[in-house]
Formats: sequence, structure tokens, C-alpha cells
Amino acid sequence: MDQRTHEETCVDKYKKYANQAQDTQLKQLFNTHSTHEQEHLNTINQILNGQVPSVGGQQNQGQQQGQKQQQMTGGTQTPTTSSVPGNYNQEDAKLCKDMLMTEKYVSGTYDRAIFEFRDTNIRQVLNHIQKEEQQHGEEIFQYMQNQGMYQVQ
Repeated sequence: MDQRTHEETCVDKYKKYANQAQDTQLKQLFNTHSTHEQEHLNTINQILNGQVPSVGGQQNQGQQQGQKQQQMTGGTQTPTTSSVPGNYNQEDAKLCKDMLMTEKYVSGTYDRAIFEFRDTNIRQVLNHIQKEEQQHGEEIFQYMQNQGMYQVQ
């Protein structure tokens, strides 16, 4: 299953980028996403081992984490790198752009995988993971927008 490779890549990239990021808020965001991606990888491994993971507890935990992240990256927060939007760290911007692109791609691959499974329970698990991938992308977008890295046209 391609999702295993995608999740391994996301875990590795988020860990690496958390260490490279200059902004402490971005480091925290990447570390949180790395943890979620590890949970996704564990879930995918369970599926590949013939188990049907439950999404009940994970879903509530993921939603709470997402709400916490939205509060951290919400529209009322001022940029942490600079008090002037648009005056941000260029390297942090590159890391964000790469992870946003990665999240868009991974979310799209889950869409296909969901339709390829016959088992409704597995489809629900994959749908849950896809929603979290989309949430990661949204949180990165919000961070970028707050920093002046992403201008909505």
C-alpha cells in the first residue's frame, strides 16, 4: 500500500523540518504533525497486518489537537518571526511550501485508496486519516498566511 510509504515520508519530513525551522511556533506545528503522521503509519501497518483499527478514540483526540492547533495558528495571532507580515524567514517559508504540497498530494492519494477498499470499516479509517491530512494542510496554510508567506488572491 502506497500510504505506508507516504506516511513514513511525512513522519521523516516533519521531524527533519521541525529541527530546521527557525520559528518556535513552526517547530511545534511540525512536531505535532509528525506525531499524527506516526499514528497514521501505525494505523496503516495495522491494516496491512489484517487488523481493522478503531477510529473512535483517535478521532476525538485528533479533533482536539486540531482545535488546539487552530487556536495557535488562528487569524488573530500575530506573526512570531516578525511584527511585519511579509518579513518572514525564507527557509521556514520553503519548509512550509514543501509540507503544504506534500499534504495536498497525500490527501489526494487517500481519496483513491478509500475507493479501492471493499471493507466499509477500512474505508472509514482511511477517510479519518484523509481528514487529518487535510487539517494538517489547513494548519500549515493558516501559519503561512499569518506570517505573510501565502497571499490569498
